[in-house]
Order: sequence, then structure tokens, then C-alpha cells
Amino acid sequence: MNLHDFNYYLPQELIAQDPLEDRSSSRLMVLDRNTGEVEHRHFTDIKEYLHPGDCMVINDTRVIPARLIGHRPGKEEEVEILLLRRIEADLWETLVRPGKKCKIGTQIEFGNGILSATIEDVVEEGNRLVRFRFEGIWEEVLDELGQMPLPPYITHRLKDKARYNTVYAEHDGSAAAPTAGLHFTKELLKEIEAMGVDIVHVTLHVGLGTFRPVKEENILNHHMHSEYYVVTDDAADRINAAKARGGKIICVGTTSCRTVESASSEDGIVHAQSGWTEIFIYPGYKFKVLDELITNFHLPESTLIMLVSALAGRENILAAYDKAVTEKYRFFSFGDAMFIKE
Repeated sequence: MNLHDFNYYLPQELIAQDPLEDRSSSRLMVLDRNTGEVEHRHFTDIKEYLHPGDCMVINDTRVIPARLIGHRPGKEEEVEILLLRRIEADLWETLVRPGKKCKIGTQIEFGNGILSATIEDVVEEGNRLVRFRFEGIWEEVLDELGQMPLPPYITHRLKDKARYNTVYAEHDGSAAAPTAGLHFTKELLKEIEAMGVDIVHVTLHVGLGTFRPVKEENILNHHMHSEYYVVTDDAADRINAAKARGGKIICVGTTSCRTVESASSEDGIVHAQSGWTEIFIYPGYKFKVLDELITNFHLPESTLIMLVSALAGRENILAAYDKAVTEKYRFFSFGDAMFIKE
């Protein structure tokens, strides 16, 4: 399967740079995954496609302000550290720029010495293990000094950190947002629950590997990054109960989809478990749990556009994306939404 089979033309001006003032005011493209037919709606219309007895699965991970800007002592050049994964209380796997000047033993200071760090090791893909030193509570230090780790295609500064988290974000750990969930307000979620739709929380901490480009020409040779996920007993029971009563399982975002598919057996039963998943979903994959998907518009040649192509068919997805370009939908993290229905 060729990487370029998942390419499409996107004008730069359609990449959304700022979140909308009202989260739920985004547009919604509804794609029938069987026929390829498309409807143009608004996000609040999602209620028309949900039914009593359905189960909507959301990812309650919380993005931390994981981007730290500091300096090596006596040097003016900025050093950027991006927190990827916590190893111990004060030890993190990170992405460091400029990497060549940050060898093992390098000291870095942030916020006039409020926080300092030492690079202890270089690991897979050039990532650094960094040991931090600080006084007080780590979360408070990070909230004071850290910035939200926005994707590189967003060049505007985010005024409100909360806008890069969902309204239901609960568990700290992500380096990127599960962006399909950014469209929901608390009011809209209450309306959906009042309809008799069961809203179930799972957790998958999104890593930056989600956005790393696929470099293999044959996508089957691509190795997926690992991400930590949790499915509780309660979540598994409620998803399985919805399936048993004939309700549909609607995942909000590719991360919720990857979580339930990782936690299920071949018979479609979801199991309570936690661990690391490297699941790679591309055309040919047989979904065991998910029926329908609420998602955003994804980067060309990314693993995410491969996942939605597995659900709706590559030709249907690319045709829908062409229509989205023509209709000037907003793309990527702060962009508009797509609902892939049965």
C-alpha cells in the first residue's frame, strides 16, 4: 500500500490557526461510509445522528503545558524541551531542540532558575532523558513555565491554554489534544446524555508520534509509536452492554477508536485493561468494536487519514476531503469536524 495513495491538495489558508469562540459552532461534514454520500451540517446537529441506547466513547486525557523554553548557562540560544513521557517523579523522556548541542550532561535552566534540568541519556529516535530539579509542586511549576505543545502547523500563539483541552479532560499525560473532542461543550454533552446516549470515558495519552510523518513508501513497513491507555471495568461493561442491546458504538476521535480496538478481543468484547498500544489501523483492518466515528480532518499521508480510510474507504475519504476543500472547511486541530456514519 503506497504512502502517496493518501495524499490530497490542501491550500495553506484552510489550516485553522485559532479555536472558534464557541466550541460547538464548527461545521460538521457527515459522510456515509457505505455510499460515500456527504451532508454539510453544523456540529450541534450531531444529536440527530445519535439514538437512545447508543454509546459514545470519549478520551478524557488532559494535555499538559509540555513545552519548556530555557537556556544553557551562559548561552543566549534558546533550548526547547518537549515533555513526552514521565519515567519517574522528576525524570522525563523528552524531545530537545537543538539536539546536537544538548549532549549527555548538558545543564538547562528555565524561568530564571525556578526550574533546572540535566540531560541524562539519549534514547530511541534521538529523544533525551531529562532529570528536572525544582522546589514546590511539579504541576504548579509546569503550569507557570510551560506552554501548550501546539502542532507545528499552528503558528498563532494560544491565548487560553484551556482551549487546547476538551471540557471533559481529567487525567494528565498528553503531549497533544484528542482534537475531535474539542467541539463539545458541557451543555451539548448534557443534551446528548438526556437523549439516552451513554457517554463512556476511556483514557489514551496522546504522544507526538501521532503527528510524525510516515516515511516508509510502503505503509506496511511503518512502525507506530506507543501510547499508554486505560479502560476501566465500568467502561468495558458499559460498551459491551451497548453492543449487546444493539446500540452503536460511536468513538469521539481516533484516540478513542484506537483505545477500544486495542482493548478488545476478536469477538468484539472490550476488556478492562491498561498498557501500551502500537495499533496501526489502515485499509483492510476489520473493526471489532467501533461503528461510527466523530473526527477532524487529518494531515495528508498521516496514520490518521489511513485510519479513517480503513473505516470509510480511501476513495470515499479523498472525495470527501476534496469537497471539504471546495467548501472551505477548516482543517486540522482547531478545524471543523467529520462524522463517519453507517
